Amino acid sequence: MTVKDIIEKLQLECLNEANLDAEVNGAYASDLLSDVMGNARSGQVWVTMQTHKNVTAIASLRDLPAVIIVRGGVPDQDMLDHAKDEDICILVSQEPTFQVCGKLYEILK
Repeated sequence: MTVKDIIEKLQLECLNEANLDAEVNGAYASDLLSDVMGNARSGQVWVTMQTHKNVTAIASLRDLPAVIIVRGGVPDQDMLDHAKDEDICILVSQEPTFQVCGKLYEILK
């Protein structure tokens, strides 16, 4: 499944058009940056409520093609600029983490 497929199936808002054709092989949900740095796997999408530049830095480090910000979070401009530079798709859901993860589980299993 691609990032673009996930956007369509979960009806996510896409804030940039980066990495839409990247293959997604799973998801990782956490708001603790060190947890994601140590445990997320390449090709996963990251589900978080964090909205700052460090998120895209870690997504780039772990080779994560997209970040889904939950509960309608609004990323700061530094995050969006860095996401563009690192080719990371920034997505927004109005739903909380639990619902987003449940839907991801259903479409990625």
